[in-house]
Amino acid sequence: MMFFTASSLISITQNHCFSFTFMRKTRIMEPHSDGQQRSSVRIGLIVDIIRKEDQRSGKKTRGIIQEILTNSLSHPHGIKVRLKGGQVGRVAEIISAQSSEDNGEGL
Repeated sequence: MMFFTASSLISITQNHCFSFTFMRKTRIMEPHSDGQQRSSVRIGLIVDIIRKEDQRSGKKTRGIIQEILTNSLSHPHGIKVRLKGGQVGRVAEIISAQSSEDNGEGL
């Protein structure tokens, strides 16, 4: 959840008064979504990712995690992963805790 707040800056230079209003994003603390914590992301999970080229549109790509690329414990935009098939992006949502290939349903 984000709110925008206005703040003003007044500058007085050589008897001239200038007023500027800035819009500033204020983020209210919300619980982290699962894709932002490395501890929630594991190889073999089915996830939706947002690839770099899809960031503007928000298009999601679903797949199975092959490799975790982010080294830090968390990332505000999602943990970067490589899916089976080679697509790279940040985890937007964890769909399933286990892929059907891993739990034997595909047989």
